[in-house]
Amino acid sequence: MKGKRHTTEQKIRVLREADRSDTTIPDVCREYQISEQTFHRWKREFGMLEVDQAKQLKDLKRENERLKPMLADEMLGKELLKEALEKSCEPWAQASDRPGVCGSGSLHDSCCVSSFSTAPQHVPLSGQTA
Repeated sequence: MKGKRHTTEQKIRVLREADRSDTTIPDVCREYQISEQTFHRWKREFGMLEVDQAKQLKDLKRENERLKPMLADEMLGKELLKEALEKSCEPWAQASDRPGVCGSGSLHDSCCVSSFSTAPQHVPLSGQTA
């Protein structure tokens, strides 16, 4: 049998009620129909938080879960771009004796781009010859 789901706010209210001096933990657990183990798990998770802090924590966790995949995609894209640039620059660097001149004979700052910059670079698109 699956138990009832409680919101974060409800959990904190139960914990605060147990903090009052006139009630005991077993009494509170009976009243809310939860086990003492559940009560102590909630206390470990939310013990010192106020309701507004718990809401803020919940919102931050939700935002973090949304941002993690976005960051992973960006990092993967950056790595793929680096690999593509390294592969596309290898033949030019080997074909040229002089720095600044790629295999096609075009003159520019650097054939291999180590970082992204606003300066124009000579990098042919796939399917085009240099």
